[in-house]
Amino acid sequence: MTDTRTAPSSHERSSVPALVVALMVSLVGMAWSFSVQIEPDQFAVKQVYFGLQPGVQEGEVYGPGWHVVLPGIEELIVFPSDLQTLDFNDRERNVAKSIMGEDYSRTGSIRIQTSEGYQVEVDATILYRVIDPYIALTRIGPGRLFDTDIMQTRADKSLREALGSLNAEDFYNDRLRMEKVEQARQALQADLADWGLQVWGVTVREYRYDARYQQTIEQRKIQDQLKYKNEADQSAADRMAVLKQVEAEGQASVDVETESGLAEAARITADADLYYRERLAEGDKLVALARAEGTRMENDALKADGAEHLVGIEMARSLDGVEVIMLPTNGESGVNPLNLDELAEGF
Repeated sequence: MTDTRTAPSSHERSSVPALVVALMVSLVGMAWSFSVQIEPDQFAVKQVYFGLQPGVQEGEVYGPGWHVVLPGIEELIVFPSDLQTLDFNDRERNVAKSIMGEDYSRTGSIRIQTSEGYQVEVDATILYRVIDPYIALTRIGPGRLFDTDIMQTRADKSLREALGSLNAEDFYNDRLRMEKVEQARQALQADLADWGLQVWGVTVREYRYDARYQQTIEQRKIQDQLKYKNEADQSAADRMAVLKQVEAEGQASVDVETESGLAEAARITADADLYYRERLAEGDKLVALARAEGTRMENDALKADGAEHLVGIEMARSLDGVEVIMLPTNGESGVNPLNLDELAEGF
């Protein structure tokens, strides 16, 4: 049996891969057109335009990644999931915007009338985020209406009500000002709970008074500072007086103790001198008594037998060196030098 099939031509063989590639490209294009990417800092809810259940689909939030949608029939409405910054500020323009992009918005500073009628211009920053995109879309709308229509108006209102209860000078009181800022945050959080938004923080960064009050408060602060300076000077003077009094009392105590010590030293010196003189006099007395006793004993000895010989010897010693003369020792004119009684009668 003869095979009547013919082999495909080269043209037919080259067209088959082209058809496959075209089909794959078409499929990829269709898949691409049916896909929507949600960024890491975003989430979304689905809006259905045609079908059995048209409208915003409740119950499912689409997170980061690629999601299939039918063009013209349904759409993913995207909201930011990260922190948003709302800045009430008239002066700093476009600096933060260039850094933070769509997550940052700015509006004018808040003008607050204080309890006594002065105007205070406040720069404040609100940190918040969208926590329920379904509520935000159904109650507020798509895009950034949550910022322009809700946050700006309601944050302004909360700050005005809280800070407006302060008088102008209370803004200088950090404790009172921070209490009112926290009160504004709590009120704003309660107000935004039904809008799918959450407040993370409220900060008053700067406040400025009108020129009329600024001059008044500056003068008052200068007077207060002068008053505090005078009080501090008076307190320093009082403390110096107390110090001098303590120093004087201390010096008086030192002088008293010094005089007491000197008096005690003088008394001890006098007692020592008296004791020395008493002992010296007693010694002199004993020496004199000893000498008198010796004289008495010598006198007693001279009165004993043979004492005249001792006296003669002493007389002879006293005549040592005297020129010798010869005197008769017998007869009428005779002189016996050893007979003292006879010599004494001659005088």
